Amino acid sequence: MDTAQEIREFLATRRARITPQQAGLPAFGGGNRRVPGLRREEVALLAGVSIDYYARLERGQLAGASEEVLDALCRALQLDDAERSHLHDLAAAQRRRPTRRTTRRTGATVPASLRRVLESMTGSPAFIRNGRLDILAVNDLGRALYAPLFTATAPATAPVNIARFQFLDPAGRGFFPDWATSVNTTVSLLRTEAGRAPSDTELTGLIGELATRSDEFRAAWAKHNVRLHQTGRKAFRHPAVGEITLDFDTMQLPGQAGLTLTAYSAEPGTPDHDSLLLLASWAATEQERADTGP
Repeated sequence: MDTAQEIREFLATRRARITPQQAGLPAFGGGNRRVPGLRREEVALLAGVSIDYYARLERGQLAGASEEVLDALCRALQLDDAERSHLHDLAAAQRRRPTRRTTRRTGATVPASLRRVLESMTGSPAFIRNGRLDILAVNDLGRALYAPLFTATAPATAPVNIARFQFLDPAGRGFFPDWATSVNTTVSLLRTEAGRAPSDTELTGLIGELATRSDEFRAAWAKHNVRLHQTGRKAFRHPAVGEITLDFDTMQLPGQAGLTLTAYSAEPGTPDHDSLLLLASWAATEQERADTGP
């Protein structure tokens, strides 16, 4: 990933979405503005830096910026927590300036202790993934929930990848009924990881593959959105139980850098909880069929 280009485009897209009125500024130039968002001089004023200095920052030269300047930019551009972290990640990546690209095989092997934790979560679909959205370990109910991903055609040596299934598999669109929200989440997570690990060749390869083969991915990627994926609700259209919407919680695994555990649940007594119980029954039946054979 070209970090300088990422910085340029990220700052420009954040600047373009804020009007002077939203920033509490009079509109420079009156009614002759050519763009609805902030101008560079307006961001410089809000951040307390010179116009020339901000112009250098937006050209992608963040390496020399202090933490105070970065924080001032975050305030000026009204960045949320995910965007603030992303800007700091980009600055840190530029300061490191790796001499060559590296391959990160984050979490290629999930420890047996973590796999036992997953297996003990019998009432909740759960899985462990890395920042590239590779599913590295999954419990039985999680495999049942994501059954279309595990039955999809993929390279034999490649792990199951949520983004690759979503954008490149014909079944992807049907599995995620809230398509627009799901697309934004997936792309934002990959963009966030790209800021943390700009030299990860496997991540760069995945992004390149998706951008080449999917117009929808390419359009979403160009928005430069990022997010922290911690809790929320996610909808699925499962081939066996129909539509089901589950609460999710994600937890970073401090002992395993770069790995995240995601667990789904449903409020007892709700239709979604009934669907989750049906999913468990379906999974048990499928397993029994596999064990007994034809």
